[in-house]
Amino acid sequence: MNTTLPRFPLTRLLAGCALAASVALAASSAMAQAWPNKPVRIVVPYGAGSSPDVIARIVAEKLSPRLGQPVIIENRAGGGGNNGTGAVAKAAGDGYTFVISTNGPLVYNTVLYKKLSYDPFTELRPVVLAGGQANICAVRSDSGITTLKELVDAMKKEPGKFNFSSTGVGSLSQLGVELLKVKTNTFAVHIPYASSPLAILAILQGDVQFACVPAVAVIPQVKAGKMRTLAVSTAQRSQLTPEIPTMKEAGLPEIENLAWMAVMAPASTPNDIVQRMNQEINAVLAMPDVKAKLHAQYMEPIGGSEQDLQRFMQQELRVMTPVIKRTGISIE
Repeated sequence: MNTTLPRFPLTRLLAGCALAASVALAASSAMAQAWPNKPVRIVVPYGAGSSPDVIARIVAEKLSPRLGQPVIIENRAGGGGNNGTGAVAKAAGDGYTFVISTNGPLVYNTVLYKKLSYDPFTELRPVVLAGGQANICAVRSDSGITTLKELVDAMKKEPGKFNFSSTGVGSLSQLGVELLKVKTNTFAVHIPYASSPLAILAILQGDVQFACVPAVAVIPQVKAGKMRTLAVSTAQRSQLTPEIPTMKEAGLPEIENLAWMAVMAPASTPNDIVQRMNQEINAVLAMPDVKAKLHAQYMEPIGGSEQDLQRFMQQELRVMTPVIKRTGISIE
């Protein structure tokens, strides 16, 4: 019996590979050209009125005519943003489901949680970094506290009195305060909420004494005379709220952070569709009226490539992992 395997000329083999690649590329291109042929869904893993919800709706309004299909925003709050983010991680990568999520579900929770139901670094793929905003530390206007130093002093004097609200377990609005507590050797009880408006409502109702949450939820209450700002979380004063001092100016030099929002897709979403979505969202973010609407909500558009977002997330993981571990937070 002749067991010698048949041999094919290398040129024929290469030609076959090239043909297969050409067919695959043509199929991918055809898919991208046909996409979308039905509504596109963007999941927001937080409640209505939250920062991701606000930016998602501003972008969706302009994105829809560019795609030629409705862009539907679906709020799926809960689990500190994990529920909605995880649902998209498990969704079909057909180009019709995306998520606009934040620091916690996309990076921090991989360190905070002993076990997540999804892996944002392997089950989701970056599309674009949509925008960011500073967190603002604030209290009720009748609290008697006028500066961040006064808040820290009050927390030291009465360690059992203070509670703070956040937009969820593992959110930047929690971790920023946890870092503040570590740096100032103070104590306050964390009470998580599903969105920044609810976190602010908790202050107004007296359920908590302070919070460090996005400006979009804080500033309207400040203008209404119901709340007072103490500090902004970024390294420099925000151009959108130049009157609010940084934490460094308040004597807390190592407390700097940014609340950011990124569009992600299921990992199996085709490259051409991700690239198209990236290009269209970048175009929307560059529109003057979109910038104006975002600035009115105290948000800065960012944009960039998928690779930019991927590098940014890895950087955030490197920077925040030791911070999270230093706070001692661990969630089952």
